Amino acid sequence: MFPVKHQPGAEIHHVDPFATPAGQRSPARRLRGRLASPVTLWTAPGPAGLTVSSTLVAEGEPDRLLGLVDPEADLWAAVEESGRFAVAVLGPAHRQLADRFAGLFPSPGGLFALDEWVETPYGPVPADAEGWAGCRLDDSRECGWGLLVEGVVETVTLTDDGDPLLHHRGRYRELAT
Repeated sequence: MFPVKHQPGAEIHHVDPFATPAGQRSPARRLRGRLASPVTLWTAPGPAGLTVSSTLVAEGEPDRLLGLVDPEADLWAAVEESGRFAVAVLGPAHRQLADRFAGLFPSPGGLFALDEWVETPYGPVPADAEGWAGCRLDDSRECGWGLLVEGVVETVTLTDDGDPLLHHRGRYRELAT
C-alpha cells in the first residue's frame, strides 16, 4: 500500500466546472443571476418533471401561471401531450429533489423513485410541498433559448406557510429571518 498524497486543488468544490466563466457571461445572464427566483417543480402526467426557477403567477380572470422551460425536456413533451401540468412550491428541505429534477444529482430508479408523491390529474406533486397549482396548458412560444409556457390555474392547494427555496446567483438560498 502506498500512502495517498494530498493534491492541492483536488478538493471537492461547490462550483460547476462546466459553468461559463463570470467574465464571459452575457450581461443579461448576469442580471438574471441577481434576481432571486422561486424554486418550483413542474410535473405532468407520464410522469415527467423539471425544476424551474423562472415561474410567475399572474392574477386575473382567469389566473395564469407562466414559466420558462427547456423545450427539449421530457416535461415539455408530457405537457404538450396531456395539456396540463402541476407546479409545486419547493422549500429548503427540497434541495436534493430540485437538483435531481434539474439533472444535477443522480436519480437511480428514475426521478420519481424517491420521496413521497401525491398523484393528481395534473401530475405527481411532492407530498410535503408547500403548495401546488394544477394548470391547463393555454399557450407556449419561443422566448430566448427557452419556451414560455402559459397555463390557466384550475386548482390551488396550499399548506401552512413555509419558507420557499430560492435561486440566486447560481445557488440555493433561504429567506433570512
